[in-house]
Amino acid sequence: VFPEELPGLPPDRDVEFSIELLPGTAPVSRRPYRVAPDELKELKLDKGFIRPISSPWGCPALFVEKKDQGGKRLCVDYRPLNAVTVKNKYPLPHIDILFDQLAGAKIREEDIPKTPFSTRYGLYEYLVMSFGLTNAPAFFMYMMNSVFMNELDKFEVVFIDDILIYSKSEKEHEGHLWIVLAQLREHKLYAKFSKCAFWLKEVSVDGRNLTISTVNYPPNEAKHVKYMD
Repeated sequence: VFPEELPGLPPDRDVEFSIELLPGTAPVSRRPYRVAPDELKELKLDKGFIRPISSPWGCPALFVEKKDQGGKRLCVDYRPLNAVTVKNKYPLPHIDILFDQLAGAKIREEDIPKTPFSTRYGLYEYLVMSFGLTNAPAFFMYMMNSVFMNELDKFEVVFIDDILIYSKSEKEHEGHLWIVLAQLREHKLYAKFSKCAFWLKEVSVDGRNLTISTVNYPPNEAKHVKYMD
C-alpha cells in the first residue's frame, strides 16, 4: 500500500479513462516549451508510464519542483486538448457537503494516441491517466467511489485522491483503518506514506479545522457567516 516506488502500470480495471472528442476535431499540436538540459533525466525516470511516439498530436510539457521530496514533476499543458474534449459531468462533491456528512488508471487503448506531449527530446504519450486532462478528476472520483462504495458516509469520506477516515473510538478506528488499507491493496491503489497521517484528534482539511465535535471555519469565512442576513 505504501511502496517507495510504484511497481508499474496500474492493473486492468472494469473502467478505463477515455477521451471523447468533439465532432470534427482535428489533431492539435503546440511547440514545446523551453526546458533545462537536466530534465531529460526526469523523462527517463517516467519510463513505463510514458513512451516515445511519432504523432500529429502534441501538447507542450514543463517541469515543476516537487515540494515534498525534491526532484521535478512532469506537467503537461493539456489546454489545447481539453478545449476539444467532451466534458464529463460526473459530480464532484462540494467540500461543505462532505463536512455535513461527517498511482492511477490506465487510458483506454484507442485514446492513448491523443495524449502526446512535446519536449525538446521529441514526442511522448501517456499510458496512464494524467491529472492535466480535463476529465481526470471526475473519472478518478468515480473510480474511488466505486472502490469504497460500501464504506462511504459510514466512516469514510473520499474527495478525488484524499481519504478521510473518522470513528467514534480508537478501537473502532483501528478496524476502519484495516478495512480501507485492505481495499487499497485489493485494488492496487497506492498511497504516499509521507503524506498520510494517522490517529489524529484534530485535522485540517481545505482550510477547515476538524475536531471530534466541531468544524471550525477560517476567521474570514466565519465573519461572512456571522453577518449574513
